[in-house]
Amino acid sequence: MKSITIKGSKRESVGKSATKALRNAGMVPCVIYGGEQPIHFSAEEKAFKNLVYTPNVYTASIEIDGTVVPAILQDIQFHPVTDRILHIDFYQLFDDKEVTMNIPVKLVGTSPGVLNGGSLRFTNRKLRVKALPANLPDFVEANISKLKIGNKLYITSLFNDKYTFMHPDNTVVVQVRTSRNAVAIDEEEELETEAAAPEAAATE
Repeated sequence: MKSITIKGSKRESVGKSATKALRNAGMVPCVIYGGEQPIHFSAEEKAFKNLVYTPNVYTASIEIDGTVVPAILQDIQFHPVTDRILHIDFYQLFDDKEVTMNIPVKLVGTSPGVLNGGSLRFTNRKLRVKALPANLPDFVEANISKLKIGNKLYITSLFNDKYTFMHPDNTVVVQVRTSRNAVAIDEEEELETEAAAPEAAATE
């Protein structure tokens, strides 16, 4: 998984007045959990742009006073009116310790059911995955090239031995539902098949 570097400074004071002063200066107060002790730091709000405002998922390499701490975004708080970032919680990564993340799903292939007028329903655009940091994928690939009208793609079809899905086996990732247009096409295909049958019999 790709990583984004964030440069921050250690916070000496974590009180309300100090936190307010940081926000007024355009800084975001943050905490990294998961290690021996929580690490309190702050960074410029614009430093989180590529980590927060994107459909992609990244790990973070947080540089604090010359030390680099690998982490993932765990929780984020926004201002209810301005949508400015108020606070971010990170979770420290260790090479030998599995971590859980929500990973985006990438559809590949073309569904024959959709070509026949069916409606594609993408019910789970992100899936919760558990893996070692080195095995975290940028996305989960879901092949829809065999989905006909009425078919569903279950999470069990996306098995990968490098990570584990934290969902029940009957979780539907994507499905192709019927539509009025699809019904009309199916009826036309059936009529064409029936019409072709007598011709084939006569030829024989």
